[in-house]
Order: sequence, then C-alpha cells, then structure tokens
Amino acid sequence: MSSRNTDRRQDDRKAAQAAAEEAVAQESLREVYREIMSRAPEHDIDPTLDRVRRVLELLGDPQRAYRVVHLTGTNGKTSTARMVESLVREHGLRTGLFTSPHLTSVTERIQVDGAPVSAARFVEVWEDVAPYIGVVDRESQEAGGPRLSFFEVLTVMAFAAFADAPVDVAVVEVGMGGTWDSTNVADGDVAVVSPVGMDHQRWLGDTLEQIATTKSGIIKDGATAVVSLQEPVVADVLRARADAVGAHLLREGYELEVAGRQLGVGGQVVDLRTPAGLYTGIFLPLHGEHQAHNALLALAAVEALLSGGGALDAGVVEAGFAGVTSPGRLELVRTSPTVLVDVAHNPHGAEAMVATLDEVFDFTRLIGVVGIMGDKDAEGLLATLEPVLAEVVLTRNSSDRSADPLDLREIAEEIFGEDRVHVVESLDEALQVATDLAERDDAVGVGVGTGVLVTGSVVTVADARILLGRP
Repeated sequence: MSSRNTDRRQDDRKAAQAAAEEAVAQESLREVYREIMSRAPEHDIDPTLDRVRRVLELLGDPQRAYRVVHLTGTNGKTSTARMVESLVREHGLRTGLFTSPHLTSVTERIQVDGAPVSAARFVEVWEDVAPYIGVVDRESQEAGGPRLSFFEVLTVMAFAAFADAPVDVAVVEVGMGGTWDSTNVADGDVAVVSPVGMDHQRWLGDTLEQIATTKSGIIKDGATAVVSLQEPVVADVLRARADAVGAHLLREGYELEVAGRQLGVGGQVVDLRTPAGLYTGIFLPLHGEHQAHNALLALAAVEALLSGGGALDAGVVEAGFAGVTSPGRLELVRTSPTVLVDVAHNPHGAEAMVATLDEVFDFTRLIGVVGIMGDKDAEGLLATLEPVLAEVVLTRNSSDRSADPLDLREIAEEIFGEDRVHVVESLDEALQVATDLAERDDAVGVGVGTGVLVTGSVVTVADARILLGRP
C-alpha cells in the first residue's frame, strides 16, 4: 500500500472521528440548552442582581478577573460591541464578547477571540457552573423566590468562560436596561450608551427619562461613559449620573463627531473625531449612517480603555474596523431576487434601516416579510416601513411571543391599504409568497431592482437565516 493511500485513510479516520465527536457535542449542547430553556425566559424579568451575584461569589467573582466594556441603549448595542471587540483584539489582547440574542446557536452569545465557543466548550462551562447554580436555586426557592432565569444562567456562564480562557478584556452587552440587568454585576471600566428610545416599556418605564435612568445604571464610579447623540431628556439623565459617580463623560456632538462619511464598495469610508484627534479614511464594511455613529462610540471606548483617552495607532484602527461583521443587520442572504434580513424590531431601529435602504440600495420593488413580537409597537414599526415596501407579507416567527399575523392585519391595512397586505402563517411560505410578489413585475427575470426584506424581530431574522441556509 502506498504511503499516499495510508495518509488518505488516516485522514479519513481522523475526519470520521472528529465528525463523531462533534455529533456527540451537539447532542450534549441540545440537552444543556433544553435545561437552560426550562427556566424563566429572557422576557420574564425579576429585576434583581442578587442571584447572579451570589453564584459569582461562589465561583470566586470571575467578572473581576479582566477589564470590562459595558454597553446599553435601545438600538445599536450589538454592532457597537462587535466593533469594540474587534478593535481590542487587533491590539493583540485576548477578548471575550457577550451579546444577545443569538441568531443560529446559543454558543454565539459567548465568544472568545472573535469566535463563538464550541459546542463542547459550552457544555463544559455549564458543567463547571451548574453545581453552584443549583446551590443558589435552592437558596432562592427556600426563601420563596425563583430559580435563576435563562439569561441569568448565560450571564454566569459568560463571566466564568472569560475568566477561564482567560481574556484580557470582556465586551458585555446588557440583556435589558442596565441597573438591574444581570450583567451589571460587573463594573465596566468603560460604559457605552447607544441611542435610547422607547422600548420594553413594561419593564423599563413609560417615559424616556425612566428608561434612561435605568440604562444609566451601568455607569460606575470613576469609569468613562461614552454616549451617543440622545434626546435632551436622556442626555440630562446620563450627564447627571456621570456627575454623581465621578465618571468621565464623552458625548457625541461635543467631544465626539462623525466628521465625514462616503459610500464605498461593500460599506463606507468614515472620518471620526475624538478628543485624541481625527482618524480619516477608515473603511467600515457595514452599511448605514447609524453604523458610522456606532463606530465612533466604539473608537472612543477603546481609546479610553487602552490608552487613557490618547490616540490609537491608525493602522491598528483601520485593521480592527475592516474585520467587523454584524450578522442580521441589513445582511444579504440571497440574490435573484435580493433577500435582505434586518433585526429592526422597533420604530427607531426601522428608521435607521429605511434610511440605509434609501442610501445604499436601488430597489424598484421591495416586498417585506414582517414578523413582530406581540409586545412591540407594531403600528410604529409598520408605519416606518410603509414608504419603502411595495407590499407586506405578515407572518409569525418561532417564538411563542410572536404576534398573530391575523391580529396585525387590521393595523397593516390602515397603513398600507388592503391590496398591499398579505397574511401567511408560516415563515417559509411567507418567504415564497414574497419572492413571487417581488418577481411578479420583473420583466428581465433575474431580480434586477426587485427584492425581499425580512424584518420585525431578531427571532424572525434568525428563523429566516436558517431557512435560507445561512450559518
């Protein structure tokens, strides 16, 4: 037998063994996910840090083993967090990234050095922390309280995984709000506040002032607070919080500025001004003016973290931004016709998406596939989408919180008119209906100028990406 054949057989055996090990890991991951999902869901909030703090104390407070950049806001948190992580990693530091929700696999929420932890590693982390979670579950229940929730468990796992890696810097996105969010057991060296709008009123309050007050809780003693352009009432709340805790405040429109931007192939070229200087000609491989503003926040946050507010090496900054991705944010997932997905789930997010569509894409006929959660502002979201959609297909996503599309019909018909509204119960059928509608008046037959936009919820986008074969 030739050495080439022997090597090939050895490679085949290794590949088969790796595949078998991955299959076992994926089954273990599914079992762990079922266990975590059996707990109170993310939208069932019990606003306290006590349970998470207690578990982390038993684990030796892993959240204090590294520096932290903490992010809150209503829209833009995840994209900004991914930019911060990429910039920090480009400086040669080991990074952790905790974001939510996930699009395909729960492992996406906990990343080390820019990659989701493996299925096997996720299971290992769970097995490490599960005994301590069990102790606190029992303590809480004996006192008449609940077990740790789904999100609380993931928060504990992330902080433990980052300490075990170990990472130098953890970039942590809140789940909801700030003050009582599970992630707020960490004291961020830098707090980033993206634009604050009306969302999650059931838990955060019915006014911008109330919502901003809750979100301001991530600004800690002596930290640096990097704040985007805000409504005046929000800006006042954030400034008062920074003054109260002695935080250094960096505000877009004052100390920070997007000094220029131009469209580029596959993204845009931006000029960003911070107190340390002007960074020019930075390529950002993401579309939309809002992403330029997210980049500004990320740059200022990393300056504050790594150089005490001094300038960063321009080449490192360029490389860090060039490597940024943001799945589910006006992401192209299919061509002919073009199919875009975007996680906009409230009017503010939809406004940014619509502005980007107008700026970047040249659609003559765009069909919307919209699935919205039942607790969201469906009227505001649909009204924002109406000017760019020729027709809309209302559907539902896989969440039990998804709004019934039949209930949305009346709202949509008031906005779009009866002839432009369609209702399809299942998302896979809705995608096909939307594709047929997009191509109906396409004389060329190759999808030129026609497209489908899937939006309304992170879950809707996640479901669509899976149906369309995106990893």
